[in-house]
Amino acid sequence: MQHLDIAKFGGTSVKDFQAMSSSVKVVVSNPNTRLVVVSACAGVTNILVELASGALSYDKILEKVDALRAIHMEIINNLDDKERCVNFLEEHLKEITDQAREASMGRSDALTDRIVCHGELMSSYLIVEVFKKFGYKAQVFDVRQVMRTDSNYGCANPLVEVLGLKCRELLMPLLNAEQIVVTQGFIGSNNEGCTTTLGRGGSDYTASLLGEACEAETISIWTDVPGVYTTDPRLVPHAMPIAELSYSEAAEMATFGAKILHPSTLVPAVRRGIPVYVGSSKEPEKGGTWVRPACTTRPAFRAVALRQHQTLIVLASPKMVGASGFLARVFGIFAKYRQSVDLVSTSEVSIAVTIDSGSQTSGLSHLSEDMLNELREFCHVKVENNLSLVAIIGNEMSRTPGTTTKAFDAIDDFAVRMICYGASNHNLCFLVNEDKAVDALKQIHKALLEN
Repeated sequence: MQHLDIAKFGGTSVKDFQAMSSSVKVVVSNPNTRLVVVSACAGVTNILVELASGALSYDKILEKVDALRAIHMEIINNLDDKERCVNFLEEHLKEITDQAREASMGRSDALTDRIVCHGELMSSYLIVEVFKKFGYKAQVFDVRQVMRTDSNYGCANPLVEVLGLKCRELLMPLLNAEQIVVTQGFIGSNNEGCTTTLGRGGSDYTASLLGEACEAETISIWTDVPGVYTTDPRLVPHAMPIAELSYSEAAEMATFGAKILHPSTLVPAVRRGIPVYVGSSKEPEKGGTWVRPACTTRPAFRAVALRQHQTLIVLASPKMVGASGFLARVFGIFAKYRQSVDLVSTSEVSIAVTIDSGSQTSGLSHLSEDMLNELREFCHVKVENNLSLVAIIGNEMSRTPGTTTKAFDAIDDFAVRMICYGASNHNLCFLVNEDKAVDALKQIHKALLEN
């Protein structure tokens, strides 16, 4: 289909009947939008993750299932065919209850994926009913028919070539002007037909993968804010909207903490050269941000991003001096324990690396004690928590005289634990204490972007 637009709606854009209604209006306002990708309703995935943890008693399981029922019944109570929708909902809730009880006897990543997938399956079904209520033809399509992945449960890797073949065979024939097809983000299936997930934030990735496979002309990511800002407007009131970003700038922002786009989202779009639009489903009239292969403007400073909950690991050894293979040994151990390293800094006798410890309050809880013990066999290991990463995003930063002076002046009032610069022309990173991170973010934004 020519001029195909794929629209993805996040959890807040499908959180209730009113939000779904606004999303429907956004879809039908663009005749090129024929494929819609939805997340679970806001809050649902978190509940499902709790149910999959195996830590809940039967009473607590029923309590959580009741919370799921309430979220979805608010939508169903506004639909025409309530009885059919209630029956659909109760079938899923029964399956969730049974699977949560199974998890309480022994959890697994595979079982977790089977539980959390219900969120997208329920939201996609219900938003189709909202389309129908407003008089539009729509049908639900189970993305697991085409989204083939490996068996890395919880963070599966898509098999891109198989996905392309399956989309051409099963999905693309449905994309016509007569109807809108709604499918699920975040979930997939392996070659045995077992449900997998792409990891948290994977709905953006799904939309981008489907855009590549279906040769879409554009991909639209609809959220609760009108586009991408120079920094998080919830933290910095003077944050400003950005009309356009290059792929490189957007990828840096996503990697370093901007939550508008999932870091993996742009990879398939870049391969196909597909422009990505980011806008608000609640206020589409406010415009948004276009992410393109290249931009007409390339400012030295484009944005500032914050990534909290960072862990710093400092490895020191006199044997590092003049030795070959020391770094290879260190990173071999990190690879063995599947621990991803972000920033790296070295001196003559030590190496410092950062690890993203996510939403955990203690980064140490993410580190394997076995891994640390292996490192201690040949070097001293020091672990520091409660740190945050502030990243300045821009263009040609290492090639523009005066850029670093301005950046260092902007953070002059703060103690900096680590600086990373030079690996990319698009970023300059500072590691600071977590309790000072937001103040540092505000100060850098004011100095570099508001003036």
